[in-house]
Amino acid sequence: MVSRETLISRHFPEDKRTRAYAEFLKIQGIERGLIGPREADRIWERHIFNCLPVTTLFSQGATVFDIGSGAGLPGIVIALARPDLTVVLIEPLERRVEFLQEAVKTLAEIEGQTPLQIQVIRGRAQDVKTTADYVTARAVAPLEKLKKISWHLLKVNGSLLAMKGEKAQEEMLTVPKSILHELNLEGIELGRIVEIKKGA
Repeated sequence: MVSRETLISRHFPEDKRTRAYAEFLKIQGIERGLIGPREADRIWERHIFNCLPVTTLFSQGATVFDIGSGAGLPGIVIALARPDLTVVLIEPLERRVEFLQEAVKTLAEIEGQTPLQIQVIRGRAQDVKTTADYVTARAVAPLEKLKKISWHLLKVNGSLLAMKGEKAQEEMLTVPKSILHELNLEGIELGRIVEIKKGA
């Protein structure tokens, strides 16, 4: 059994900011109905650590779009674990956008930390006109639909990285050439990430 403290120091370069986000998620996330009231005790395991496997798949210095970012999962966790990345949180719902903006502002105000390269865009994935090296999503839509709404956001040779559950292989049948990454980080639940690469 790996302790929470060990996992935080192992995966997050600056634990102060990561703890501040967990606290913000626990209080504001529940108050605003972005996560369920029973989730308070499971913030780390179910939400934050759960997003870590995908952070191992990005190349150094890449740009990542997190679509349907909601409470910042996985986008804010990606930015905290990988400060070398530029992360854009894309979310259509105003109350969630406000939550994300406040979360990002809270993290930026913590002194003595490397600035995060993170921004928030209000809008649907379909309406965003710029492109990124990676697009990621957690619990947004079935794989086939996810590909449809996000494909234009990817640069050539970019990848869609979709966080999926136990039915990942079933969903992959709907999208040819998708690849399943089963990532087993010590002390963290198995991560299933489906990758669809955009060829030339």
